[in-house]
Amino acid sequence: MYRAAAVAGQFYPGRKEALLEQVSNYVQHELEPQPAIGIMVPHAGYVYSGAIAGQTFGRVQVPDRVVLLGPNHTGYGAVQAVFPAGSWQTPLGDVPIDSQLAEQIIAASTEATADELAHRHEHSLEVQVPFIQVMAPNARLVPICLGHASLEKLLDFGVSLGRLLVSQPEPTLLVASSDMTHFESAESARQRDMRALEKVLALDAEGLYRLVATEHISMCGVVPTVVMLAAAKELGASKGTLVRYGNSGETTGDISEVVGYAGVIIT
Repeated sequence: MYRAAAVAGQFYPGRKEALLEQVSNYVQHELEPQPAIGIMVPHAGYVYSGAIAGQTFGRVQVPDRVVLLGPNHTGYGAVQAVFPAGSWQTPLGDVPIDSQLAEQIIAASTEATADELAHRHEHSLEVQVPFIQVMAPNARLVPICLGHASLEKLLDFGVSLGRLLVSQPEPTLLVASSDMTHFESAESARQRDMRALEKVLALDAEGLYRLVATEHISMCGVVPTVVMLAAAKELGASKGTLVRYGNSGETTGDISEVVGYAGVIIT
């Protein structure tokens, strides 16, 4: 099963040389990369959020196995859609899918399903792959595209994923793909996003879900972030660190309607 790049040349450069140069510049950081359990990174076009995503990836040791968790923007496919086998293409080359781990994730969950349709046009996971290719050229992926679900189902999936990974001898990095508030003023977005980020940094999956729902915070990746936090707790996570917060107005110059972006490391 082969997934061709769907948004190359749109969300990020379509030429190998340009993409490699841009990503390599983004991931450069003065701090030595450290082990991490998970990260939360944005998924807008690189011109808007690539620097924040790259700075976050650049501060962690990316192992040779990565579980990608992203929201389903298209509405296609299963609610918990695991890409089961084959490879993903970007202009930097093909990345193999860890089919054995994908199969184990599906077997350990009551809701997860082998499904490629949800992934076919979804950008939220694809834009993370070039960062992984630069940081860990031998990495294998398990991409999981997540639609809306109850808090109970999300926590169940996160716990089952975390418990499965605890039993594995090989380290795995969890990557949750999420932008923050959409289309509010920069000040309003910052205030609302900081409340949500307090829950993320406290590793409070349930609190994040409830806050986003009750305060109508347009954090598009709240579902994968909840799953990532629940899984990370099973893996022994105890600390969240905010790498950087920003918004699209820093690129466009228009702060009246922005999209917020954040990079978080879970250790």
